[in-house]
Amino acid sequence: MTEAAAPSTTVSSEAISAWLADRVAYYLECAPADLDRGAQLTELGLDSVYALNLCGDVEDHYGLVVEPTMAWDHPTVEAITAYLAAELAR
Repeated sequence: MTEAAAPSTTVSSEAISAWLADRVAYYLECAPADLDRGAQLTELGLDSVYALNLCGDVEDHYGLVVEPTMAWDHPTVEAITAYLAAELAR
């Protein structure tokens, strides 16, 4: 488990995207490089259990509290990346 980033720490969008791709690929049992970051998570095969786990991963890693619907509200790795970058910039 990685140490959580402090909420005031600036994290690049590239770092967020890479971390998210790694987590989603873990749940989908594929290589992060094989993941289409613009594809709908549901189309990639991410189910509701894994989506909820991803929310917990975000909370643990970045120290943010996110809604359990985050993966549905922001349905791609790119969309979640933009959302998290905005939240971390606050």
